[in-house]
Amino acid sequence: MDSEQHSEQALLKRIADGDEQALQALYESYEPRIYRFALKRLGNSFDAADVLNDVLLQVWRSAGRFQGRSKVSTWILGIAHHKVIDRLRQRGRADFEELDPQMANEDEVSVVRALSAAQELEQLVFCMDRLKDGHRQVIHLAFVESLSYPDIAAILECPEGTVKTRMFHARKQIQACLQRHFSTDHG
Repeated sequence: MDSEQHSEQALLKRIADGDEQALQALYESYEPRIYRFALKRLGNSFDAADVLNDVLLQVWRSAGRFQGRSKVSTWILGIAHHKVIDRLRQRGRADFEELDPQMANEDEVSVVRALSAAQELEQLVFCMDRLKDGHRQVIHLAFVESLSYPDIAAILECPEGTVKTRMFHARKQIQACLQRHFSTDHG
């Protein structure tokens, strides 16, 4: 276990013991990540701020139940994922399509190459905004949060194969969108 993970677990222990300064330290560390994660999924800064507060309240209440079977960041982003889903359900906009994990083919074009096909950030954002929520989510967790497929699967509470399938479809859709909307040779 690295020193960062150890110090985060120590913070959780202090939070479980009612230490508000420890919660403040954890808040300062995770606030940007949780807010970005929620904002990307919800598209609304007020909802994202509410989710951030809900997540930290849940951490305050549940810190004593953290058992160290995952990274602290995985546990916290898992809570954030559930809070976002709750918010989406309140809005009535949830899209929970599960894909067949057998469809994933790891020999396909690498995600890095698919994403690097975008010559400008605006092009990539345009195409990512058109992805289904589940696909956009795995892209965000993999590239913005730098999480592994097993960690993403733990956060989303789905099989790792589902994460791979969503990534496969997301990168295919991004490639198609970029080619359709931003191809320089229209002929």
